[in-house]
Amino acid sequence: MDSGNTAWMLISTALVLFMTPGLAFFYGGMVRSKNVLGMLMQNFAAMGLIGVLWVIVGFTLAFGGGGNAGVIGNFDFLGFDGVDGNTLGPDFFALSIPFILFAAYQMTFAIITPALITGATADRLKFGGYMTFIGAWLLLVYTPVAHSVFAGGWLADMGALDFAGGAVVHINAGAAALGVILVVGKRQGYGRVAMPPHSLPLTLLGTGILWFGWAGFNAGSALGANGLAAQAIMNTFAAASAALLSWILVERIRGGHATTLGAASGAVAGLVAITPCAGFVNTTGALIVGALAGAVCLLAIGIKNAAGYDDSLDVVAVHLVGGLLGSILLGFFADAAVNPIVTNEGVFLGGGADLLVDQVVASLATLAYSLVASFIIAKVIQSTIGLRVDAEAELEGLDRSQHAETAYYLDLIPSSLTAAPRTDVDEDRIGSTAMAEQTRT
Repeated sequence: MDSGNTAWMLISTALVLFMTPGLAFFYGGMVRSKNVLGMLMQNFAAMGLIGVLWVIVGFTLAFGGGGNAGVIGNFDFLGFDGVDGNTLGPDFFALSIPFILFAAYQMTFAIITPALITGATADRLKFGGYMTFIGAWLLLVYTPVAHSVFAGGWLADMGALDFAGGAVVHINAGAAALGVILVVGKRQGYGRVAMPPHSLPLTLLGTGILWFGWAGFNAGSALGANGLAAQAIMNTFAAASAALLSWILVERIRGGHATTLGAASGAVAGLVAITPCAGFVNTTGALIVGALAGAVCLLAIGIKNAAGYDDSLDVVAVHLVGGLLGSILLGFFADAAVNPIVTNEGVFLGGGADLLVDQVVASLATLAYSLVASFIIAKVIQSTIGLRVDAEAELEGLDRSQHAETAYYLDLIPSSLTAAPRTDVDEDRIGSTAMAEQTRT
């Protein structure tokens, strides 16, 4: 064991866990005020349910039998059997940190991945149905994909690379989000009623927490305090910066304004796209990946309008498209000088198309499996206990209908202090030009 590596991974584990509350604020600021607690609760509840399931059975399904080139793990580590702070774990993992710390670090990834889905389904999921869905999704979708990529399963054995979760986290969650919204349908009033973000400052706060935590997400994936971690953290920051600029530049050219929501979304798009590449490309490559991600993900928002689905907070455009973009661009920019594990360099470094083909296959396989499996899981839950709230509960808002709480007690403000007091329901029917300009569409 190496004490320096252990110290860095303890910090990285905390950083990645902190990303889930950051995601809650990022999404929470973009929903209407009557749904903000519902959004926060879905993210925080994932920390509870997924954490428990990970210890009992999730970790062993994802990492048991590491290196077996299969599609899912075994039960070697059921209930964390053999997972402690005194061993380095099986030789396959080649760790210099306690095995239990590796398991804890991977748990934080397992928590935030299903939480990403909540942005697409915002405003309309029943809490009990949601909890049932993410529990089933962890075991049936996340663990096989994680094993296939992170634990030497069939995609890794084929030669595909994924440094920190382009396929395992972002393509996986983005495809799942699409599958679920195809089941639950559109929000009431979608396309007819303005649904602006209720608090962009909360969204910007969430963006800052995500950017901060992503240092642990990407640089922590080096599993040590070393030069590879340093390169990964620089690539992470460079890509996010480039994506932020490219998003607001395209936004300014198209609409005449660079918005705060655009800046936040652009930064996250860059962070998503660099995730699979962070420990495999040089800094110039990271800038290019980020710049492309900002522009491409912004343009990808138009897909939902053409296809006619309701992705509330553009998870498909940012996470699915961003994850696909980063994973495929790795086939062009992979650099053996950055990481010796790269045996087939990218096209632009003279390595031929072998890695590019592997990246495309791995990306499409992950997308297809997650989309189909998530659709089926959502359909079964919708047909049994119900996944979407009823019309009355949706109109009332998730805060009150699902949790009997209210984020902002605006109705308690004396009428003499407000020029035009209104209820949460009235707020939904206000569609001024100024508010509409704050929406992506």
